[in-house]
Amino acid sequence: MKHHFLHDLLNAITDRGRELLDRAISGGDKSDPWAAVDSLLSSRGEASGVALARQIIDIFEAMDDAGRQAFFERLAADYGPDKDRVKAAIDAFAKDSSDHKALELHEAAEARRQELFRRINSGPGGTATLVDMREDLLGRLKDAPQLKAVDADFQHLLSSWFNRGFLVMRQIGWSTPANILEKIIKYEAVHAIDDWDDLRRRTDPPDRRCYGFFHPALVDEPLIFVEVALTREIPDAIGPILEDGREPIQPHDATTAVFYSISNCQSGLRGVSFGNFLIKQVVEELRRELPNLTTFVTLSPVPGFVRWLETENETEDEGFVWSAINEAGWQDNEYKRDKVAAALPQIAARYFLKAKRPDGQPVDSVARFHLGNGARLERINVMADLSKRGLKQAAALMVNYLYDPDKIEKNHEMFVNEGKIVASDAVRKLLK
Repeated sequence: MKHHFLHDLLNAITDRGRELLDRAISGGDKSDPWAAVDSLLSSRGEASGVALARQIIDIFEAMDDAGRQAFFERLAADYGPDKDRVKAAIDAFAKDSSDHKALELHEAAEARRQELFRRINSGPGGTATLVDMREDLLGRLKDAPQLKAVDADFQHLLSSWFNRGFLVMRQIGWSTPANILEKIIKYEAVHAIDDWDDLRRRTDPPDRRCYGFFHPALVDEPLIFVEVALTREIPDAIGPILEDGREPIQPHDATTAVFYSISNCQSGLRGVSFGNFLIKQVVEELRRELPNLTTFVTLSPVPGFVRWLETENETEDEGFVWSAINEAGWQDNEYKRDKVAAALPQIAARYFLKAKRPDGQPVDSVARFHLGNGARLERINVMADLSKRGLKQAAALMVNYLYDPDKIEKNHEMFVNEGKIVASDAVRKLLK
């Protein structure tokens, strides 16, 4: 109800502002974004500012691809910091290094487009539009690196607006409004949800949970969600967790909480990390609800493994595995399946513990996420995901990352500060 009241109030302000604007700019080109942008940056009135923000949003949403490219290029070229003002502020600070002069330098160095984004954010649907704008922009950076400065400003502001303090965790269940459940189906990025029955199997049974983070400005849009299975032991395959017709267990009989799918929903928030907060909060929520839970693990995909193996198949085992997994149906051939399964643990151990990017980080994106959040690489599971995606990306490989509440901070510090990959003895022995 509060949301609807504020939404209606904001629309009323917008309508009043539009009346004022119509009187002020009658005869002007209302489809020209730059007249609206400059007016918004110089506006002091609340109603007219909200209306101008809405006008810019409407113009942007109506633009074709070429129009949006030109829009971003102009933001990059003409709405950065005022260089003369920056130089004057630097000279002033060199003569007087007071806090006041430092603040003047800070303000001068800020790109004008940051203030533009702040003011667009005041319009109805402004936050959602800015997230969509950045999603559009991210798809252009590879071919237009000159736009990276615009993206840096987006990321700076979105990281503040989507600070953990603004996020609300909600449990998502079968009684959750249908429009949100539809988005869970749409955004599931790890194990596709086939239909409503499949979704119900993941949210309704007593041994299943789903939690999501939401932001007040995007009321019905999940930012990230995690699916959880309550089990009696650490699982080594995804099939039994997702299968239709399985027999649920009662929550008080479970010892293990398994995070088997974590999906980011908003591409425009890439680089704005809150997945670590979600996992930690879910762990605490489950510990309060079910004190019988003693183990918190993931059952995680390995999305970069096959791509890495393509360039690393130098040993006899690696060569055999690479050759075998490139043949359709290899998983149904008993000889090949067993030989691949025997060779994969050692190869995977090298992948996780030795393969690095130029910056020294693990090559696997999921590993970087969980290790950076303080998890331990606990176990390597072969023939664990026989889905098309699992076979194509990881040769059916999956892994468990263990979240020990007493060691999360220590593991995080070791990984971030020392680059150390915390792994179980069982995984480390595979290197030998």
